[in-house]
Amino acid sequence: MINIQFAKRLQPLQSNVFADMDRAKALALAAGQQLIDLSLGSSDLPAEAHVIDAIGQSLGDPTTHGYLLFNGTQGFREAAANWYEQKFGIRVDPQTEVLPLIGSQEGTAHLPLALLNPGDFALLLDPGYPSHAGGVYLASGQIYPMPLRAENGFLPVFADIPAPVLAQSRMMVLSYPHNPTAAIAPLSFFQEAVAFCQQHNLALVHDFPYVDLVFARTGDSGLATGKEFSQYPIHNTQSLVPSILQADPGKSISIEFFTLSKSYNMGGFRIGYAIGNAQLINALRQVKAAIDFNQYRGILNGAIAALTGPQIGVKTAVATFQQRRDAFITALHCIGWNVPTPHATMYIWAKLPSTWSQNSIEFCTQLVKQTGIAASPGAGFGKSGEGYVRFALVHEPSLLETAVERMAKFLN
Repeated sequence: MINIQFAKRLQPLQSNVFADMDRAKALALAAGQQLIDLSLGSSDLPAEAHVIDAIGQSLGDPTTHGYLLFNGTQGFREAAANWYEQKFGIRVDPQTEVLPLIGSQEGTAHLPLALLNPGDFALLLDPGYPSHAGGVYLASGQIYPMPLRAENGFLPVFADIPAPVLAQSRMMVLSYPHNPTAAIAPLSFFQEAVAFCQQHNLALVHDFPYVDLVFARTGDSGLATGKEFSQYPIHNTQSLVPSILQADPGKSISIEFFTLSKSYNMGGFRIGYAIGNAQLINALRQVKAAIDFNQYRGILNGAIAALTGPQIGVKTAVATFQQRRDAFITALHCIGWNVPTPHATMYIWAKLPSTWSQNSIEFCTQLVKQTGIAASPGAGFGKSGEGYVRFALVHEPSLLETAVERMAKFLN
């Protein structure tokens, strides 16, 4: 057999937290376990009927069956720009400042190809979403992990980044509300990030999939109070968390990535978009043009319906995940696992008991093997994620409570 030589850039991609857990889940199923999968943040809620209708009507129109180039996406780009302006009060040019994507992950993974030369650094959150690192590796760049610690509200400390690293850095990637920690960031933090990146000539990338999955403040343990809420620019917007462009309204260095996977339960449709600095949008468009066309026009028609139609489905999704969060947290507290109540997202970021504090991968492997409960090990999101486990709230409260009952037996 010929010994095929593969590129060195593939070496860091050989391990992936979701692929590793997929294998562990398969083994548990083969052994007869009844699986309750809390490892993947894929919403179990359906897309709204008016969205499905828009896609369905497109199927019978043969003009939607061909390739879709950039100019053909004008309607979607206008819908995205209008949605953003209504939500955050900042005008967006749909021609130069919006780019459709096959999910926001496509954008965050491909943008490093436009920004990094071999050996350049990207500043990434640690822990952070795996595709952020994957895109840097594919661009033959280097990663400087910015540790996120509970005592800092899971926000990075920019002053800790070494000067030699900054001299070789070309981009910083943020993402709040944050996956996996579920932390949120105030506008003042984004203003600090913008000033820092302007000073060091860095492109500032904000991955914003959980823009809508933010819960009302109630003052319960682990939650911020109404006083902290005043830090958010909600006086003339519909959002409870800030956009990076509210800290950089001139779009001098910033680009933000959105998806319809979370707010509109359209994960399988693979539709997202970028908004921001026109030069960054154009550079990402050049990379995209070399790799793919756009997705089926019918999916964009469905996305337009989602962004411009009734938003009751978004409110229902938020209420659903808040109910699940409360049920899961209450159940954990009842078994003595005192996890803080998260502010946002569809995740619980739980510090592991001391017995497992340095081996989250083994914890998750044994948990699914012995109980059928699948979770994501914190170490899979970066070195600073060790000692934690992430649970995705993608089942009804009764099933989440059953999962905690099984975990209680495992922990004891």
